[in-house]
Amino acid sequence: MGVPVSWILLFLAAIWAGAQNALAGGGSFLTLPALMLTGLDPWSADITSTLALFPGQINAGRAGLRGAAGVQTVSLRALMAVSVLGGVLGALLLLLTPQSFFARLLPWLVLAATVLFAWGSFFRKPATSERPAKPGLVLGAQLAIGVYGGYYGGGIGFLMLAALTVAGQSVRTAAATKNVLATVINGAAITLFVFTPSLDFRRIAVLALGALIGGFFGVYALARVPERLLKQGIVGLGTLLTVALFVRQAMGGH
Repeated sequence: MGVPVSWILLFLAAIWAGAQNALAGGGSFLTLPALMLTGLDPWSADITSTLALFPGQINAGRAGLRGAAGVQTVSLRALMAVSVLGGVLGALLLLLTPQSFFARLLPWLVLAATVLFAWGSFFRKPATSERPAKPGLVLGAQLAIGVYGGYYGGGIGFLMLAALTVAGQSVRTAAATKNVLATVINGAAITLFVFTPSLDFRRIAVLALGALIGGFFGVYALARVPERLLKQGIVGLGTLLTVALFVRQAMGGH
């Protein structure tokens, strides 16, 4: 018996997602619909995606350590600490959320991530050395992103790129930093997710393998992709996924 087409698409989506996560984040925007195509509900797909993409994020996070940094007023270690706290809180919140409510909320989560990144990339002037970002705001923003990331993995790369560039980092430094922080957030979340009943380890294995392959390509391409093209691609992907999820919801998808 041949391999179902949906599983082949799942593997290909995982490769793309691994590369996308290493470049700018948003990989789960690809794996979530792919997982739902294989029969999972959005709530289960979110948890499965977070678990499966984590090995690839470890690779990207380790590579990102070479270029990661704190912002003008906050150290990288402090950003990592609040990321752990946020990831745990978000995971707990997700495990307490009814699946039907999460399905209705999902398009709005994607929309929020896309709009914030577009604002931070194209409309908001970055902080300067004369006007450094306030430590409380930087840490508060990262804690909120950590909670969001533990609750819904999709878009934390978008959000961190927006927050870090607004705080004064270049896009490339922010991309490396968010790889490290995304690994920390998701690592904290999966310590709770691994105890979720009825996990499908076949799907997790397929996704994890594809994401690892894609992650190597993404890390290689990170220093070679033009910054403006990278920003435009992120906003374009988020916009397409937002429209698709709202259309799916309007047609009665669950």
